[in-house]
Amino acid sequence: MASVGAVKLFFCFVLWLSNILSSCQGKENFYEYRYPFIRRASSFSTSSSFSSSSGGDNVYDYIIVGGGTAGCPLAATLSQNFSVLLLERGGVPFSNSNVSFLQNFHIALADTSPTSASQFFISTDGVLNARARVLGGGTCINAGFYTRASARFIKRMGWDAKLVNESYPWVEKQIVHRPKLAPWQKAVRDSLLDIGVSPFNGFTYDHIYGTKIGGTIFDRFGRRHTAAELLSSGNPRKLTVLIHASVQKIVFDTTGKQPKSVGVIFKDENGDQHQAVLVNKAQSEIILSCGAIGTPQMLLLSGIGPKADLKKLNIPVVLNNKFVGKGMADNPMNTIFVPSNRPVEQSLIQTVGITKKGVYIEASSGFGQSSDSIHCHHGIMSAEIGQLSTIPPKQRTPEAVQEYIKNKRNLPHEAFKGGFILEKIANPISTGELNLINTNVDDNPSVTFNYFKHPYDLQRCVEGIRMATKIVQSEHVTNFTRCNKETVDKILNMSVAASVNLIPRHTNDTKSMEQFCKDTVITIWHYHGGCHVGKVVNPEHKVLGVHGLRIVDGSTFSESPGTNPQATVMMMGRYMAVKILRERLGRAAGI
Repeated sequence: MASVGAVKLFFCFVLWLSNILSSCQGKENFYEYRYPFIRRASSFSTSSSFSSSSGGDNVYDYIIVGGGTAGCPLAATLSQNFSVLLLERGGVPFSNSNVSFLQNFHIALADTSPTSASQFFISTDGVLNARARVLGGGTCINAGFYTRASARFIKRMGWDAKLVNESYPWVEKQIVHRPKLAPWQKAVRDSLLDIGVSPFNGFTYDHIYGTKIGGTIFDRFGRRHTAAELLSSGNPRKLTVLIHASVQKIVFDTTGKQPKSVGVIFKDENGDQHQAVLVNKAQSEIILSCGAIGTPQMLLLSGIGPKADLKKLNIPVVLNNKFVGKGMADNPMNTIFVPSNRPVEQSLIQTVGITKKGVYIEASSGFGQSSDSIHCHHGIMSAEIGQLSTIPPKQRTPEAVQEYIKNKRNLPHEAFKGGFILEKIANPISTGELNLINTNVDDNPSVTFNYFKHPYDLQRCVEGIRMATKIVQSEHVTNFTRCNKETVDKILNMSVAASVNLIPRHTNDTKSMEQFCKDTVITIWHYHGGCHVGKVVNPEHKVLGVHGLRIVDGSTFSESPGTNPQATVMMMGRYMAVKILRERLGRAAGI
């Protein structure tokens, strides 16, 4: 009888605990017991001036702008020895069901509200895109795939290979998991091997030619683990994280031979303005980790960039640098939808084919949405039909975009009964640029990527699409879908019909592989550049011509690392912080 009573007591406890957790869902204070250093920006009291920064409250050794994929591990590591202020314009991911669960992956991307974890934008190329607006950055809204960069990339960046190989595991031990391979992923794996993307390298984080299974930041329960969780490794006595802190600009002392960063001005969630100040020491720094869109935008708003462009917007010129915002690149992706006559389990990227042709092949499948998610249009991974692409560019008004979104709501799940083959170009040669539209930091800048402008990029896309169609026609895929083997025309036509961007369609989309690539190009959010090494920053990522300002994020990359960059960007945050500590403290750093 005692054991029966114990069982009843246990079930009562489980019910009580589930009720407690449910009541916490959606409340931002749920995380405070583990992250006591995270506060709303309005709690910050400005007590120091930029002219008197010798010490005291609200004066910091390092101010990091952007609590994203690189910013979180950077802040956590630097706080082991120095005072750090991390400023994030978004909220926390921990209690956001649209961020936390795999089944809601597309929902966070589709949420276009001002408080969404993702900020929607459209490049001038007509491709729908998103940038993160949440603590944890892109790790909160991406497909979760985790894979390291190639040895060639590490060498090209001039990084210390030994420290790199110590920094990756620091991330992996905390938030990375081995996926349970979904049936669709198995079918694509076997098809990749059949068409010659070999050998099979099994489960590995390494970037090596052939077919492999990579890591994921989703655990076995489908819960996402983001870069924000790396903050738990920080020193709570030296780390302050402010959320809803929208940095307006960097403040410089321009009385010396070179401008010197002394602090930042930011607004809190109520619109009130604050200033945060660096300790007046030679080695104190402001570090930008706002990502490939936010970092060049912040430099421009702060007066660092092409002189003529700054003057047009009446921005005082701190430093004339014509390269800020230039060399923007995004890895173009094209997808092929594969319908199925059997139920398809939802899966994001698990299997990847790394070819010697400069093409990556990946896969996703199915549809999911939890009962507590918001309901809205389904983003770039959807197979639904729309009409916005047929509207001439000049008529693509905000009203037209909203009408397009409205027409895509509450689609039947049958529209998602199938899988996708994702084909992505590695290291695109085509590049574009980023320019300010206005001086409002909350507004997206104008971004152009010039997808497929270089003929070699287009040539590789054609080769990749040919490989993808072979996969769709393979025995492993047709056995899985229980569908007949279709012609290439019919396979491509299903993808052309899906409205995935704002580029007008052409009548020869399925006859010309080149036209198919151009007309159906989308993004997988691997954009980079705008602050290249040697042009905007030096090899240590310090901004050229300025004291006390550094950049640690993907804006410094001339190519996207590996098949998916998040692993290397998180590693970079840890790596750069350890380098800074060792250079400043030597063995006393204790890292």
